[in-house]
Amino acid sequence: MVDIADNLCAAHPLAGQKLSGARIVMQVLADEGVTAIFGYSGGAILPTYDAVFTYNEEQRRAGGRQVPLIVPANEQGAGFMAAGYARSSGRVGVCLVTSGPGATNTVTPVRDCMADSVPIVVICGQVARAAIGTDAFQEAPVASLMGAVAKHVLLVTDPARLEATVRTAFEIARTGRPGPVVIDLPKDVQNATEVFHGAGRLAIPGYRARLEQLRTNALDQSAAQNFLQLLSESKRPLIYAGGGVINGDAAGALAELAHLLGIPVVTTLMGIGALDTTDALSMRMLGMHGAAFANYAVEDCDFLIAVGARFDDRVAGDPRKFARRARRIAHLDVDEAEINKVKRAQWSHVGLLPEALRALGACARRVQLQVDFSAWRTELAELKRRHAMNYDRASELVQPHYVIEEINRRTRGEAIITTGVGQHQMWAAQMFDFRAPRQWLTSGSMGTMGFGLPAAVGAQVANPGRLVLDFDGDASIRMNIGELETVTTYDLPIKIVVLNNFGDGMVKQWQKLFFKGRLSGSDKSLHKKDFLRAAAADGFRWTRRLDRKQDVPAVIEELLSHPGPAFLEVIIDPDAGVYPMVGPGLGYDAMITGDFIEARPQTEAPGDIEPSGMF
Repeated sequence: MVDIADNLCAAHPLAGQKLSGARIVMQVLADEGVTAIFGYSGGAILPTYDAVFTYNEEQRRAGGRQVPLIVPANEQGAGFMAAGYARSSGRVGVCLVTSGPGATNTVTPVRDCMADSVPIVVICGQVARAAIGTDAFQEAPVASLMGAVAKHVLLVTDPARLEATVRTAFEIARTGRPGPVVIDLPKDVQNATEVFHGAGRLAIPGYRARLEQLRTNALDQSAAQNFLQLLSESKRPLIYAGGGVINGDAAGALAELAHLLGIPVVTTLMGIGALDTTDALSMRMLGMHGAAFANYAVEDCDFLIAVGARFDDRVAGDPRKFARRARRIAHLDVDEAEINKVKRAQWSHVGLLPEALRALGACARRVQLQVDFSAWRTELAELKRRHAMNYDRASELVQPHYVIEEINRRTRGEAIITTGVGQHQMWAAQMFDFRAPRQWLTSGSMGTMGFGLPAAVGAQVANPGRLVLDFDGDASIRMNIGELETVTTYDLPIKIVVLNNFGDGMVKQWQKLFFKGRLSGSDKSLHKKDFLRAAAADGFRWTRRLDRKQDVPAVIEELLSHPGPAFLEVIIDPDAGVYPMVGPGLGYDAMITGDFIEARPQTEAPGDIEPSGMF
């Protein structure tokens, strides 16, 4: 069933005209405000690629807005480009690929987006309807494959429902808890001719009812007062902000509430940017590789306020010990499934985060709440001073932390930073400043190596006037190194910094700590890759190798001032480690701070009190 009464565009200029299915897809993409498409062509999607071409040609002649097509080296790159576009802009990213291997190559970015709640729409070509299930050339069971990893999958079998299907895919991707939606689009449906309505979506009453419940589930006066009562009984409250704050566009409301009540904030890896990291209330990132002072703050707090966070294993390795001195836990989230999943909350609210946070602030003003957490903030300031991030500053080798400090000093927290996955990712999360949300783009839950470079392409396309920097590792960038050519093909002024420690740095660190130093499969010191020649071969005119500590400031200045694409390889201390570190499944009392970050004796922590409990 298609609901035509739901007008997306009243009196659409093409309403009533007969168009091919492919042309309908392209028109809906334009109607949805898509400003770029990322994809690789192939036989089963050719009609839609042709529709992209003809649409843009029509727009060029009419002086209208074209929708550029960015062609990557492979489809995984296309998926991560769409993700980088979405993460950095808050808009839905679009990936357009062919059937079979084209579709299966996007499984990883689809799962990555699902895990991190990122809205993209992946349109996969499919063999003609009559051939589905016959093992036809380049056929893959997209619905079965993607159904396990996507927010929703839509197989189009009726051309008359195509327009409504595409519009509905965007609705599902961007609403509620955002996520990836996959459209499986047979070739004969693309070639079919149907009337274009300019409006209409599929009837999905159950999903829309849940959305309406979220929208209308406002935080009432009684619930807000109950929260404020718990807060008034606290001496050491702490906000624990996750990626849901970013995805829910709630960063402004969170900062307003934190400043109103004077409550410090820690963030997860995905929540970085929820509060300006230079803000006095910011305690930066907590967790497995979180700042020591952030983890100590979690240890010491007596009231933990989780906002858009899910207590995952990289934060709450041992749930029984996580925030063990917190008498109370409050939890606000858009997804009811996250409430009480890991830690029991004494107060919770399921609904849209900006509205809920503002309602708490409004109630606090209305009742003229008087709270004073200045002593707690003084304690945390001392924790930040004593247990600050640090590294081997006397070493003659280039330390990754020093490189970050120099970049950060010049970018002042204004750059969009993408990363691969590994040690470089954690160093970046620990030490770069981020003044606003959507500047930190990384693969969090999936931890997908190869994410950084294509994500930077998507972010630069979405933000043409911004400085975009891919901070990568030598192992991680290899995964999608073909996208170097994509950067230069479209003359994107992305700055790429590769920290080369000749191997899988994080794996090597774990092997040294937990496997008696046996570097099984992780040492790449004998590999022959010449990154500078690779970058030059792909069209980079500015390439440098940095291997002397004294050259760091000048080379970084040159890198950032270069007007076009630039590639910098930094030969770093191969033994540099990521610290602090909390081993898997352990509590923060087992945190390893390394040789250069001061650890505190357990006796300095506040006395144990009754914990908040868990399931």
